[in-house]
Amino acid sequence: MKSLNRIVLSLLMISGSVIKAQKADIIVTNGKITTLDGRNPEVQAVAISGNKILQTGTNAQILKLKSTNTKLIDAKGKRIIPGLFDSHLHVIRGGRFYNTELRWDGVTSLKKALQMLKEQAARTPKGQWVRVVGGWNEYQFEEKRLPTLQEINEATGDVPTFILYLYAKAWLNKAGLKELKITADTANPIQGLIEKDTNGDPTGLLVAEPNAFILYSTLAKLPELSHEEKINSTLQYMTELNHLGVTAVMDAGGGFQNFPDDYGITDELNKQGKITVRLPYYLFAQKKGTELADYTKWTGMVDIDHHTSNGHNEVDYYVNGGGENLVADAADFENFLFPRPELPVTMEKNMKEVLSLLVKKRWPFRIHATYNESISRDLDVIEAVNKETPLNGLPWLFDHAETISEENMQRIKALGGGIAIQHRMAYQGESFIHRYGKKTALAAPPVKRMLELGIPVGLGTDGTRVASYNPWVALYWITSGKTVGGAQVMAKENTLDRKKALELFTYGGYSLIKNTDKGKIQKGFFADLVILDQDYFSVEESEIKNITAKLTIVDGKIVYGDTDYKAIAPKVLEVIPEWSPVKYFGGYQKN
Repeated sequence: MKSLNRIVLSLLMISGSVIKAQKADIIVTNGKITTLDGRNPEVQAVAISGNKILQTGTNAQILKLKSTNTKLIDAKGKRIIPGLFDSHLHVIRGGRFYNTELRWDGVTSLKKALQMLKEQAARTPKGQWVRVVGGWNEYQFEEKRLPTLQEINEATGDVPTFILYLYAKAWLNKAGLKELKITADTANPIQGLIEKDTNGDPTGLLVAEPNAFILYSTLAKLPELSHEEKINSTLQYMTELNHLGVTAVMDAGGGFQNFPDDYGITDELNKQGKITVRLPYYLFAQKKGTELADYTKWTGMVDIDHHTSNGHNEVDYYVNGGGENLVADAADFENFLFPRPELPVTMEKNMKEVLSLLVKKRWPFRIHATYNESISRDLDVIEAVNKETPLNGLPWLFDHAETISEENMQRIKALGGGIAIQHRMAYQGESFIHRYGKKTALAAPPVKRMLELGIPVGLGTDGTRVASYNPWVALYWITSGKTVGGAQVMAKENTLDRKKALELFTYGGYSLIKNTDKGKIQKGFFADLVILDQDYFSVEESEIKNITAKLTIVDGKIVYGDTDYKAIAPKVLEVIPEWSPVKYFGGYQKN
């Protein structure tokens, strides 16, 4: 009898703890909630317990889960979506420099852009530079033209200035040429041009022909921020992403992003629990000829099993694999002002050595490939490796794939790969058409066909040095087919509807890494969600790119709130240094 009583008492205690566990920490009510859960696609309210979605439903249903400690959030009829997952962005590198950069992203006139340049030059101290680094093109300006070197020099005077235009060219003002000691005798790098005038003196124009090394190697020579300023800069960048509704990023490494040294800032923030976006990242081979040695070293020092808590921060921060650059021989630069580069004959051998290692070590991988010709040769290597060491479900993907063929999509499908696409054509569509013609651009990339074949597809931005990091520009591009300048580049029949596009920017991205519990507002999924300032599903097409978040929740925690949610949002962090363009202009220019 005593034994029976103990059992009954235990059951009652378990039942009580389950009831207690069902109470919510956060409840969001009065929303138009797009869950992307096929069984329950739109609801009014959502309950969060810890870092998971507890339940969705009507206000009345969800409010039953309230306790005295529950935080209630009124969405006031606004649209709520799952947090956006950018499947290709450069946050770790971009964060270190964000506070140094004057962003022309979203600026609608060259006159305003030059005025911003002049204002920033006036406040930039000696020893620092004015720098505009990607996220814009001439077609977004009402003048429909690029700045001239004369205009740049007039606006900036004796303050060194670097302005990057896509991965095609850059301008240095006279002070910048002097600071970097670029003279008539300075030699051109391989596949790069330092333009000279009729006297043989450098004009200030640097041209990728087509190799972008001349651009990002020059950028790498510019002064960096202090450690404290880099910490602040990275936090400001993540907050800017949260302000745009981004809750997760796959960081694709990038040029001059050395592991582990250049990961120290995010490592430190992770230990402090201050990272506000999920951040699985890839290790990018930096130096031609040492790629195999680098990956051998990295696979020996990094534990790829990231599915356990790191002990400091529940938000994901871990090495997710190798890429997007695996070997220098495979780089096919997306510079549409010049012809497609031919990859060297040594590519296959060098790529196979690295891929064989990664597959044997069960490291996921991703490969930068703009052109179908490159993808064909990459696939030859992947197929050869797969015969020797089967992939067996190992996550892998191509990045970009603007001109991929039907045959190569079929090959990717057969090998269990995915494709991460970005809105580079929103910034380079006009240049692409000038070189390859309108017909080729109509389905570049052929995203609808990828989806018809059942290939996992994620949507992202590839910010910050070519395209903007603003995810809403990507959603505008993929649903309208238009560039930031308004040109209809992708055929309307090849665009996606708004729901499908949102799927690619949420759980579609997670499908690339075979993660099945993020990207939806669904019971048991991780609690990443965003209250929007405008209804994505009903705003005018042109307004999509101007959407921002009113409130952003990552891993069950509020990481951003506008003035309406100031009382429950984190305190706004002051921008340092004092001269930072971010302090005066912010990031994306919402005109």
